[in-house]
Amino acid sequence: MKSMFKNTTNDDSLILYAELNAAEIRAAQRRLKAGLLQRIVRGVLTARPEKEWPALIALHRLRVLAALFPGAVIGYRSAFKGALPVDGIMHLNYSYNRTVRLPGLTVVLVKGQGNIAGDEPMSGRNIYFPSQARMLLENLTPSRGTIKKSMGRAAIEERLLTIYDSRGPDALNRIRDNAHTLAPLLGFDKEFQVLNELIGTILGTKSSRLTTASGQALSRGTPLDAKRLALFETLAAALRTDPLKERESPVTNEIARINFAFLESYFSNFIEGTEFDIAEARQIVLEGKIIDQRPKDSHDILGVFRQAGNPGWSNQSMAIGDAIVHQLRQRHADLMKERPETAPGEFKDRENFAGNTTFVAPGHVRGTLIEGSKLLPSVPSGMARALLAMFIISEVHPFIDGNGRLARLVMNSELSVVNRSRIIIPTLFREEYLDCLRVLTRQGKAGSFITAMQKIQQWSAEFDYTDLDRVISQMQACNAFEKSRKQYQLLNVSDLGAVRT
Repeated sequence: MKSMFKNTTNDDSLILYAELNAAEIRAAQRRLKAGLLQRIVRGVLTARPEKEWPALIALHRLRVLAALFPGAVIGYRSAFKGALPVDGIMHLNYSYNRTVRLPGLTVVLVKGQGNIAGDEPMSGRNIYFPSQARMLLENLTPSRGTIKKSMGRAAIEERLLTIYDSRGPDALNRIRDNAHTLAPLLGFDKEFQVLNELIGTILGTKSSRLTTASGQALSRGTPLDAKRLALFETLAAALRTDPLKERESPVTNEIARINFAFLESYFSNFIEGTEFDIAEARQIVLEGKIIDQRPKDSHDILGVFRQAGNPGWSNQSMAIGDAIVHQLRQRHADLMKERPETAPGEFKDRENFAGNTTFVAPGHVRGTLIEGSKLLPSVPSGMARALLAMFIISEVHPFIDGNGRLARLVMNSELSVVNRSRIIIPTLFREEYLDCLRVLTRQGKAGSFITAMQKIQQWSAEFDYTDLDRVISQMQACNAFEKSRKQYQLLNVSDLGAVRT
């Protein structure tokens, strides 16, 4: 019987027996015997030189692990770190204990329970990411030997505190309820008692001693980032000062709406490094052909397309006050539902960065979003409110991943609500867009950001989106798909006639 997965490479860089049928395996073995392929480990072949094997395993880590250890659950320290190796070591829950050494990666198999309620498959493969309750219980287990498998009590206390600060008491209660159910199944009754004491102390129902600095300094309020709020007020003041140039939506029918949503999604993902050829992206979004070797990236494009094209999402103005917490978590849960390792719909529990910029601390996310959103009614609807909403999400960076895409979706929703043109940020405009955001973040100067975003809205509104082939051709002629600002200039549709002559 043929495997449910196809060989996901177009060459011989990595061949996994688990992805082949019997005839294909025999053919690969003949090529191995002939010296055309080399064996990395049993069931894993390559035509690449040995010096490239560590990078190859790192690139296809999840695929290799799913093939070698089907049904495994990411475990312990690796799960705590979001399914990443720690010091070159990946811990997996599996059917037996063993240490397997791959080029550049040591896999420590821990005999334990397979996937259970709450564990989620990763990229549609036969490997799972554990529920939060399971991950926390595992990391409270004793850790013996030279390779430590668990993070320990202090790390779990810190994680629970950030969850409490960023998501509130209900999140801790849900974790405790889930852990109570899982503990007997996993044999973690002692670990549950520790977890229960920690959660109860944070919530004020128990009096166990918290040992971390954060725990000892625990307060009952909802902290916020005062510097970020001052920055939001700076932008809001600039947006109130002068009326902004705005264009009406060029989308006049259903076909144009779908085509615009596709291009918006394509370019928004490209900004974040999810790079597809436009023809490939078209197959993913409009024909439903998921790219086998890039299922997560394929679903990233589909997630933005879904929210850009579905009126229920695309016409949703950003909520004000406490309601913003539920709204953003709901949007993020839908946007990132195919990436369980990013905690879809859950605010971040660790700091995130972009270059030299550190975004709002996890414990300050809720308060900063709630207070920042209260500035939205103070600026005019349409372009001004769209830019403020986008910048709030971008600057807080409330989730582990997907923040840039979510910020642009929120921005465009504010435009759709008043029938203004949504904004597409083409590849050639990416650096200008990011540069203006950096100037606003680091220097508090809003002028270049406001000017740049008005400019790109004008550009986005010039195209006729009723014919996708034609608009792609026009955008190509305008250099939208190019990367180098030194070599190319972003042209407007109106410039094309002059270029031809």
